[in-house]
Amino acid sequence: MTVTIFEASKIITMNPARPVATHVAVRDGRILGAGSLTELAGWGTHTLDRRFQDKILMPGLVEGHSHVSEGVQWRFVYCGFHDRSDPDGKTWPGLRSVDAVVARLSAAERAMTEPLQPLSGWALDPIYFDNRRVTRHDLDRVSKERPIGIMHASGHIMNVNSKALELAQMLRPGIDHPGVPLGDDGLPTGEMKGPDAMTPLGRHVGLDRGLLASDEPGLRAFARLCVRKGVTTAADLANLLPDAAVAMMARVGAEPMFPARIVSLRVLRGIGPQEAIDHAIALKKQSTDRMRFGAVKIVVDGSIQGFSARLRWPGYYNGAPAGLWYVTPEQLAETLERALEAGVQIHTHTNGDEATELVLDVLEAALRKHPSSDHRFTLQHCQLANAAQFRRMKSLGMCVNLFPNHHFYWGDEHYRLTVGPERAERMNACATALATGVPLAIHSDAPVTPLGPLFTAWCAVNRMTSSGRVLGEAECISVEDALRTITLGAAYTLKLDSEIGSIEVGKRADFAVLEDDPTTIGGDRLRDVRVWGTVQGGRVFAADTI
Repeated sequence: MTVTIFEASKIITMNPARPVATHVAVRDGRILGAGSLTELAGWGTHTLDRRFQDKILMPGLVEGHSHVSEGVQWRFVYCGFHDRSDPDGKTWPGLRSVDAVVARLSAAERAMTEPLQPLSGWALDPIYFDNRRVTRHDLDRVSKERPIGIMHASGHIMNVNSKALELAQMLRPGIDHPGVPLGDDGLPTGEMKGPDAMTPLGRHVGLDRGLLASDEPGLRAFARLCVRKGVTTAADLANLLPDAAVAMMARVGAEPMFPARIVSLRVLRGIGPQEAIDHAIALKKQSTDRMRFGAVKIVVDGSIQGFSARLRWPGYYNGAPAGLWYVTPEQLAETLERALEAGVQIHTHTNGDEATELVLDVLEAALRKHPSSDHRFTLQHCQLANAAQFRRMKSLGMCVNLFPNHHFYWGDEHYRLTVGPERAERMNACATALATGVPLAIHSDAPVTPLGPLFTAWCAVNRMTSSGRVLGEAECISVEDALRTITLGAAYTLKLDSEIGSIEVGKRADFAVLEDDPTTIGGDRLRDVRVWGTVQGGRVFAADTI
């Protein structure tokens, strides 16, 4: 069996017994050891690979909350506020007004040849337009004949034009649903909040929820993006996982040069609790090294910047009405109880603190019925949790995966509009989580924000908004802690810390190959660390050729 010894300028192992090395030995896609060349030569005949001799190796970055659907969405019209790079490295300029959004959509519409083909956009965020809500009348300026839909950056709201509402038989008075705002004329404004409201429109505007399952081109595009960002394992945190998608993922993942490991969770949508647990158990048997299944995701509430998250008293700073529940307490309780009984891991989306409190209450009751010493149920986002809630997480054996990218992308708006100064400064309280002893990961939720764990780490270290405000200095964490959250921390929440997250004997040969040393570049420049590519299972992938 061939042994390859990779030489690097420095290897950051995340192994406390041997934190730094110069060489790492690999055989059959796994790590034989990290240390000096002399030590590793003891494994016998080997090939010395020196291509990384002037680069930094660290464990392959682990994105603990993303969605492979980002690969699909790049085929739609980008309508985001910030500049953003696609999987091929092209940068798309951000759009700073509703008129700019309409102009980009209009240009795309003029290029379309199929008269009935829907026009789909993504990453819209009206909060940047001084919370000026987009309406069907705005999108009617693009076309009144072609159905048009734009998914918000959060993924929790969709805007559509009049034609789309007409096709869904919703352009009429008398609709009474909290997720369907009405205009002065009594008709829907075209802003659809939450899955109940979005689902009837999705199939008419090319934004069906089935997109969560991605497709083959989308999966390949997402994997290319992973290489560009140093990611070797990424969680696909809300997939419907129909049989055809699972078969496609297994086939593509088995290809010799597919560069990423995907951990895909079955979202609780369209099925009942027992069916979801049974589906997860059946899927787990189909797992391979590069395609992992077997856990369930529950979405409990909506989005803070979309005003659909569930907040405890006193609610939204600007007086907006209470957000939306996506699951009933009874459904949540049944799912958690059945999962604990069956040994299936659960990840729950809770943006608002009221949603977090509900999960804590329900899990506490479920654990009395089905005690578990290592369930690692994980709260995802969990943005407004306070110190008391973190203490409860610790006592219940929970993990948390926080969302520090919010400080940069929406921090200024949270401070002035959504939750106000005090709660904005405690959002995504990484320091409190660490001090309390709650196992911590951090994430991008791509495509909600761009995939890039080193940028996410920078956000956790600096907590800086796009205007330059430091939002909650007391919750800043060290570079060392931030790097752990995007390697071992995220691996732990996925129950993969025995396989990935550090460079040590027996683990998968997954490395991020960097041009700069993240431990010496300085916390303020962590986002500037350049990624050369990855090594995944011992296979080398360069970002500029993938």
